[in-house]
Amino acid sequence: MAGGRRGEAVLLGAGLAALLGALYAQAACQEAAVTQEFLQEGFHRDLLVKVELGAVGEGAGGCTVAARTHLPSGIYVDPYELASLRQHNLTKAVLIPDVIDVEAPEYLATDFLVLLYMEPDPQCSHCFRAALPVHGRYHRPAEETKEALVVVKSPEVLVCCCDSRLSAECWKPAEVEAPCSGKTDGPCQWYSITHKPANEELILQVPVGLRQHSWLVCVMTLLATVLCSSLILAAVCKYGDFSLETCSE
Repeated sequence: MAGGRRGEAVLLGAGLAALLGALYAQAACQEAAVTQEFLQEGFHRDLLVKVELGAVGEGAGGCTVAARTHLPSGIYVDPYELASLRQHNLTKAVLIPDVIDVEAPEYLATDFLVLLYMEPDPQCSHCFRAALPVHGRYHRPAEETKEALVVVKSPEVLVCCCDSRLSAECWKPAEVEAPCSGKTDGPCQWYSITHKPANEELILQVPVGLRQHSWLVCVMTLLATVLCSSLILAAVCKYGDFSLETCSE
C-alpha cells in the first residue's frame, strides 16, 4: 500500500511540475507587448508600431525584428514614397503585393500585407519601433455619418535570426517570403511569437461626404469648370498670337 501511494505521489508531483512549467512558459511568452498608434491628423498619417519583447527576447540580440501587419482596403501605402524613405534609411518595409493602386477608392481597393522592419529603441531594452506612412482612401458617400471607420488589427511579431537561441516554447517557425537583413547572406528562418496586444484593434476615422450633398457638389464642380475654362479662353484670345506668320513658323 505504501509503495502504491508513494508512486501516486510521485506521478502527482511530476504532473504538477509539468503544469507549473507550462504555465510559467506561457506567462513568459505573454510578456511580449505590441502597441500601435496613428500620428498626425487627416488623410495622411504615420502608423507607429512598438514591440517590447521582455524576457522572451533573450537570445534575440543581433537578430532582425519585424511586424507583419494586415492593412485593410480603407488605407494604403505609397510604394514611391516608401522607396524614397528606404533610400534615406528612414523606413524599411516590404509590401505584399508590391503593386498598389494609389488612386483607387476604398470600394475598389484590396487588402494587403506589410512586413515592417523595426529598429532598436534606445530608451528601452528589448524594445523595437518603426513608423510607416499610410494614407486614407476616399470612401463612398454616407447617408448620415460623416466618418468611415478603418480597423487595423494588431500585427504579428516576427524574428529572423541565423544563430538563434530563441525559446522553443515561445517562438514558432513562420513562412515569410521576405529577405532577412541579418549579418549573414545565407537563408535564415523567420519565427513568430503569440503575444497579447495592448489593443486588439486600431481604428482610423476617415472623413466622408453625405449623399444629400451630391447635387451641390455636382453644381459647384460644373460652375468651377465653366469659370476656369472661360478664363483660359479669354486669356488665349487676349494674349494669343494667331497670325499666319506664327503658324507657318
